[in-house]
Amino acid sequence: MGAGSRVHWNLSKVIETEGLILRSIRYGEADRILHIYTPDEGRMGAIAKGARKTKSRFGARLEPFTRARFTLRVGRGDLHSISGVETISPNGGLRDSADSLDWAARACDAVARLLDGPDPHPHAYNLLVNSLDSVSNSRELATKAIQVSYRLKLLVAAGLQPHLSSCAVCGDEDLISGFSGEAGGVVCPSCSAASFPLGAEALQWMVDALGHPLVDTPKVGEIALRQADRAVSETVEFHANIRLRPASAR
Repeated sequence: MGAGSRVHWNLSKVIETEGLILRSIRYGEADRILHIYTPDEGRMGAIAKGARKTKSRFGARLEPFTRARFTLRVGRGDLHSISGVETISPNGGLRDSADSLDWAARACDAVARLLDGPDPHPHAYNLLVNSLDSVSNSRELATKAIQVSYRLKLLVAAGLQPHLSSCAVCGDEDLISGFSGEAGGVVCPSCSAASFPLGAEALQWMVDALGHPLVDTPKVGEIALRQADRAVSETVEFHANIRLRPASAR
């Protein structure tokens, strides 16, 4: 499953694009403002006028986590107007449990924070829609380990893949003892300033998680998972100047 459409602009200033709803916010008496992530135009803002009216033509198609095809009229600013929505997947299974709902919200929030702009990241879009689809179909995947694995893959899609094969500072491959967000990867004892300890289990898990589909994320101990999660968080903080919400507790 992946991006199946391009953004089309015509002379009447209409955009047609596939996208996934990251957030849906009440606005005014009857409208909704949506944050939509698309494969070709990154994050877009849109208003659905009258969406909260009882007889709205949009119905329930503007719920968060819904993947759809949108027809948007271009606005004068950054907020476009939604004139049509065709649902591709409602991802309804994400709303069946508190765990899966929370997992999806954190996954979308990570995309919104890390890729907050119009630059296209089709690999990040595909990762997001495939991950939400997987968790929607199996709530057992709504775990912290799966979420940290997802965030690792998101770093790769955003061009921030941590260096894991050798010391990110000197290139030593034998004595890896820690991780430095500033250096962008693992480090040896000689280059360990501003790093934190990263055990062999955590390092191997990060490598294996990146090499497997999300649904096949390897099992890992709690201490190693915390170290991997910290490695992701510090990479984002140093190189994207943002903070992600903590990963799921489960």
